[in-house]
Amino acid sequence: MVRYVHHQLAAIVEAGVAMAVTAPVVFGVRGLPEAESRKALLLVCILGVGALFGLLAVSARSYWLGGEKRDFETAVPLTDPEAILPASRESMRRSFAPPFVILVALPSLGFGLFWDPWAITWGLFFVPERIVKGVYVFFWERRHGVLLWYGNVEEQPLGKGQFLYSSPRIATPG
Repeated sequence: MVRYVHHQLAAIVEAGVAMAVTAPVVFGVRGLPEAESRKALLLVCILGVGALFGLLAVSARSYWLGGEKRDFETAVPLTDPEAILPASRESMRRSFAPPFVILVALPSLGFGLFWDPWAITWGLFFVPERIVKGVYVFFWERRHGVLLWYGNVEEQPLGKGQFLYSSPRIATPG
């Protein structure tokens, strides 16, 4: 179980780690790329598209557009929050997913080495999307007075792979 906001923040860190790992390798082999206004403009457009996708995903009920708003609204209450919920730091630690770092780092490395050094920045596409989702869910939690969790709970088979919520008044250790 992890808080959904923590999951979004961890994804931002994961994309940054992937870029931090691939940049020295690509720049060491290919050299530093020259700053071109066209590529900088393309990067800004990619960031804008990523933010738009994040906003569509959390604000639309349609599954075709991401439909996470429907998932938030159909969240199931946790039956025994004290026994299930991790501490805040533990939730952040569990949110970090090394496979996502690899998923971002390998294409960045390949395209950066064989195509263009600027290709390592494609992982930035995930950053504005995750920021938008994290901010939206933060305000959604405050508006509804609950904490939104994601994960599998063995005691709640209907909640498997579904969003769950708990009261923010429950004191979690840490």
